[in-house]
Amino acid sequence: MNAIEVEHLRRVYRAQIGVFNRSIKEVVAVDDISFDVKQGELFGLLGPNGAGKTTTIKMLTTLLIPTGGSASIAGFDAVKQATDVRRRIGFIFGGERGLYWRLSGDDNLRYFASLYGVDPAVSKKRIPYLMELVGLKGRGNERVGGYSRGMKQRLHVARTLLHDPDILFLDEPTIGLDPVGAREFRSVILNLQSQKKTILLTTHYMFEADALSDRIAIINKGCVIALDTPGGLKQHVSDLSVVEVETFGTSEEALGKLRKLPFVDALSVEDREQKQMLLIQTTRGAEAVPDVMNALEGQRVGSVIVREPTLEDAYVRLVGGAA
Repeated sequence: MNAIEVEHLRRVYRAQIGVFNRSIKEVVAVDDISFDVKQGELFGLLGPNGAGKTTTIKMLTTLLIPTGGSASIAGFDAVKQATDVRRRIGFIFGGERGLYWRLSGDDNLRYFASLYGVDPAVSKKRIPYLMELVGLKGRGNERVGGYSRGMKQRLHVARTLLHDPDILFLDEPTIGLDPVGAREFRSVILNLQSQKKTILLTTHYMFEADALSDRIAIINKGCVIALDTPGGLKQHVSDLSVVEVETFGTSEEALGKLRKLPFVDALSVEDREQKQMLLIQTTRGAEAVPDVMNALEGQRVGSVIVREPTLEDAYVRLVGGAA
């Protein structure tokens, strides 16, 4: 039996628009998606903003009722057997909400253990174990208000594991963390996976999904457009190379010239402090550089690098440049 089975899941929001002549507008957030997650698997769910990732997570964790389709978690229907599902899952949404900052880390866990219905004798032993598991050993007596953001996220994990769920839903858990905190949090996720926990992870960080996930589903506009291993998804761009051009204030006219070049498969622009990085996907590799530089004539250009494609490049090609 799979840990998670999703069949033709759909969610439609209805909103009133207008002040005097009101009308109902339907917004399809999730449109007929299907996938399964094996027991003990770390499954990545990727997609641009508004693609339907968080809506999907909320339906699977019983926070939203689907408009259509079905989902089963650990063999239980997410709608008809929601109470059974909740006993077997834990979920973490990115951010710092959900903790009591005036209490210590240990007191937070004691409080939530009582809400989960964990026997006090069990929680007394489990809390020190969980604090060590998430890298907070010796910090349990400190007020949570004094924790760093990364420490708070790790305490979220400990809170989620109090009732020892088999399936975890992590919705962008490293968002807003500094590089050190994010790296430490990823090590916690790998530790959980080594304990055979089933994990469904959403993230905007492609390198994170590549490093952690056994399989990845990419959704766009509410639909699954690709589902494979990270290596399998990279095959979508095996015919491409990526030309990275460092620029400073590139004009829209120059970007338009680049997009019109016949050998440019996709172009994305990343802002990095005072500079921009142009990522140009092309089948021509280094041979494309002279024409690229001609299109950027008159622009301030720094370094130029030609490299092999990554999972992020596969993602850009699949979603058509949406970000």
